[in-house]
Amino acid sequence: GGRGGGRGMKGGAKVLIEPHRFGGVYIAKGTGADALVTKNMVPGEAVYGEKRISVEENDVKVEYRVWNPFRSKLAAAIVGGVDNIWIAPGSKVLYLGAASGTSVSHVADLVGEEGIVYAVEFSHRPGRDLINMAKKRTNVIPIIEDARQPLKYRMLMSMVDCIFADVAQPDQARIVGINAQHFLKNDGHFVISIKANCIDSTASPAAVFAKEVKKLQEMQFRPLEQITLEPYERDHAVVVGSYRPLKTKK
Repeated sequence: GGRGGGRGMKGGAKVLIEPHRFGGVYIAKGTGADALVTKNMVPGEAVYGEKRISVEENDVKVEYRVWNPFRSKLAAAIVGGVDNIWIAPGSKVLYLGAASGTSVSHVADLVGEEGIVYAVEFSHRPGRDLINMAKKRTNVIPIIEDARQPLKYRMLMSMVDCIFADVAQPDQARIVGINAQHFLKNDGHFVISIKANCIDSTASPAAVFAKEVKKLQEMQFRPLEQITLEPYERDHAVVVGSYRPLKTKK
């Protein structure tokens, strides 16, 4: 096994893999606590030292990677019981704030061969790790650019079904808005992780979240739900919703 490969997760018979209600996400049972996992697109390799679990399915070995909610806002939202993530097998996703690609690698597993993850990260050092991860996961397009300037990477993009954002910038709502204008299809969806003290360290987290939701509404986003990420992150919320929703007949 590779680094951290399957420690304490050996013995395929004892571990049961069950599909989560979100397509492309699974739950590994029988490992003590249930673990959230994704099907490894690159079997035999960990991306960031995460645990791997091999299971025999119809006489074929299938490998899953543990998706730790303490290391991924999206995993924390899923474990926290978010209603919908709007990312599924085959989805095209624009991921803003990709960092070194640990979370992105799980989103890539989730959307699978038919999906695409456009992963934008401005900082060059994590960007190198992101590029290396994308060499093996060919459904990841790494984009080392400033998410405030979407025109710089429009040549690499197609329209997307969902924007996931975790950029931890005070003007995050505006950043998501301008990217949505260019790349998010009408009636597409967004999942935004908001870190209260990044936006305003003097206001209460609840007040910050409310203000951000209002900003999103002004940019044709329709927030549908909001959850906090306790106990995985302090003073973080994830807001999920739709963009320029199509009018439904009453």
